[in-house]
Amino acid sequence: MPQDSWSNKRERQYQHIKDSARARGESTHTAERIAAATVNKDRARAGESETASPSSLRGPSPEQRGGRNSHSGAAGRTRDELYREAAARGIKGRSRMSKAELKSAVDR
Repeated sequence: MPQDSWSNKRERQYQHIKDSARARGESTHTAERIAAATVNKDRARAGESETASPSSLRGPSPEQRGGRNSHSGAAGRTRDELYREAAARGIKGRSRMSKAELKSAVDR
């Protein structure tokens, strides 16, 4: 999905982000979409694009933001994430715990 107007640096950035997303298990389509969006936002912030939306110019860059907003909504972490963390901490009885119980045990 690389664009003609992208510089060599942006092409490399796109490929690196796409490869990273694929390594995390994303589909090819999703990886390409994430990479293109990130590169385009960076181009807008750097003044390399002809147009830029106001939301592209404010707030932290995609690289700084990272996964800061993931699983921070009302539901928080998923039960599976809590279970894996409980397993890593060696919490006994975790297989019979509900999500709320897992959250409570992990947060202690």
